[in-house]
Amino acid sequence: MLRGFGARPARDGSERTSDPLPSLEGVIAHLRLLPPPPAAPGAGSGSCRGRSYDLLVIGGGSGGLACAKEAAQFGRKVAVMDYVEPSPQGTSWGLGGTCVNVGCIPKKLMHQAALLGSALKDAQHYGWNISQPVHHTWSVMAQGVQNYVKSLNWGHRVQLQEKKVKYFNIKGSFSDPHTVCGLTKAGKETVVTADNIVIATGGRPKYPMDVAGALEYGITSDDLFWLKESPGKTLVVGASYVSLECAGFLTGIGLDTTVMMRSVPLRGFDQQMASLVTEHMESYGTKFLKRCFPTKVEKLKSNRLQVTWKNADLDTEETDSFDTVMWAVGRAPDTKTLNLETVGVKTNSETGKIIVDASEATSVPHIYAVGDITEGRPELTPTAIAAGKLLAQRLFGQSSELMDYDNVPTTVFAPLEYGCVGLSEEAAVQRYGSDNIEVYHAFYKPLEFTVAERDATQCYMKMVCLREREQRILGLHFIGPNAGEVIQGFALGIKCGATYPQMMKTVGIHPTCAEEVTKLHITKRSGLDATVTGC
Repeated sequence: MLRGFGARPARDGSERTSDPLPSLEGVIAHLRLLPPPPAAPGAGSGSCRGRSYDLLVIGGGSGGLACAKEAAQFGRKVAVMDYVEPSPQGTSWGLGGTCVNVGCIPKKLMHQAALLGSALKDAQHYGWNISQPVHHTWSVMAQGVQNYVKSLNWGHRVQLQEKKVKYFNIKGSFSDPHTVCGLTKAGKETVVTADNIVIATGGRPKYPMDVAGALEYGITSDDLFWLKESPGKTLVVGASYVSLECAGFLTGIGLDTTVMMRSVPLRGFDQQMASLVTEHMESYGTKFLKRCFPTKVEKLKSNRLQVTWKNADLDTEETDSFDTVMWAVGRAPDTKTLNLETVGVKTNSETGKIIVDASEATSVPHIYAVGDITEGRPELTPTAIAAGKLLAQRLFGQSSELMDYDNVPTTVFAPLEYGCVGLSEEAAVQRYGSDNIEVYHAFYKPLEFTVAERDATQCYMKMVCLREREQRILGLHFIGPNAGEVIQGFALGIKCGATYPQMMKTVGIHPTCAEEVTKLHITKRSGLDATVTGC
């Protein structure tokens, strides 16, 4: 209501409505006397004045959404700013971040498609009559996966609306420590101000810029899950879990797939387990070009891609042609357009990641960061979600609880899954010394592999423990079916400080693969055969 006009409070507190309405000329004259409204900080000359929020989250992935929704639970005014820059190949997607759109969710569904292919082969040994040849149709799988992902995009939009979180589909950048501005697709400037800002923009796949033709002709995981047609004969370059998981399910649905690795597989994971994963993939049908690195990609008249690479071991140059070349050579934080240096947010010059303290705070008070964009944190969806929620609780819920990044379980969804929690054997030895470490291990055969006569050579587990006193468990590593489901339960025990004697007192569920963990008794130090036989 305009000041000085309309209904006025009466002396008894009620509202007087009997005053005559002012004339239009009177309103205009009054407005001329009012001072101009204050400009929003950093609003500049944009067509939209700044909006003020208690919390602005930049990035609509797992960590950012979790933080925003949790903050809204405390009745705070919250906004989320998210924009997906299309990949160099033009692929884009909706709200939800990497995990929902081009990561965990489509990856696990396509991994499931590959597992079903293996199950069809097993089924014949169990009496099922499967007509041959069995054929996989990429477009049917892709449509089903993409439809599910789109339903998750919509679900996130609905959740934000229900929690009264404002959503801006805008790529923003800082203009000052409290102000973020950006342009809509229509070119309209939007300026948002907030008391607290959380950066959660995640990462995007890297391209090897020293390889001619890499950007023009290659794809990444940002594109693979949204392909309408089969990628055909595929070269996957990289030794990361992204590389091995994608190559694994491509092989599993019947595609000719090759992995090119410059160095060791699954760097950062236990290297004995990593070797077993790649050994199984080779026996499963994935080809490996080890100690090789590409030098150029060229498009042939047939539209196939000719790749030239060097073999470091043989010191030779080799070539082959593929239908698709996929780069899985690492990920980079998506920070380039944020203008972080202007507001003083410090980053690691080598990785580009944002430096944060134990409370997820950056070098600038009231600016925080969570998820893959932060230095020294695991690049995992559940850790980003947990960190985002805890941050909101500290900001608005009078909590002081910090995120605990120790003993975070994870799984590599290779054809034979690898799950782990805690320290690798190498990390344990480095931290405590080899004389202070005891490793219990076993090769085992899943019961479901027996009738189907499946090879179980790489089904293996090991428990890394301290030797002294209670023999506290430092790490558990498991390769086999449903590794994620197996490790999840044991992760609780290890988080709570479980010891080897406690594990041995745990009764296993028979007949399962997980029960073998409760029966580990052969140490590496003993040199005895670690193969499990019988019950």
